[in-house]
Amino acid sequence: LVLVWLQRSTVEVVGHKAHGAVPQPGSIVIARVTKVMARMASADIMCVDSKAVKEKFTGMIRQQDVRATEIDKVDMYQSYRPGDIVRALVLSLGDARAYYLSTAKNELGVVSAQSIAGGTLVPTSWTEMQCELTGQIEQRKVAKVE
Repeated sequence: LVLVWLQRSTVEVVGHKAHGAVPQPGSIVIARVTKVMARMASADIMCVDSKAVKEKFTGMIRQQDVRATEIDKVDMYQSYRPGDIVRALVLSLGDARAYYLSTAKNELGVVSAQSIAGGTLVPTSWTEMQCELTGQIEQRKVAKVE
């Protein structure tokens, strides 16, 4: 920021660059999963409501926010893998500067992923995706495509 001194002790604050999109509670975001742990997954937010972000924003998908049913049976390792692209809802600004994200609606979840073999995964149900190269089935929390 640049501070510009004007007459009689008036200070004007001028931004040094245009800001990109910023996640807000209720926003739909597109994020890349970076790490999957037993109780949560972390992701880098890339887009907010179809607008690219210019700063780095981190999101966390907690175990209880993966899906709406059978929350106690959610296996994070069967829901996401690092590199997966997910569509998620911003719940709130969480702790440690990470936004809490949810995929607990049919239209939210993994929208793009690569298989272990490196092929493109194609959704076959809301819990499975199939590798185009090998035919191997992998578990994911899949977003319902409209």
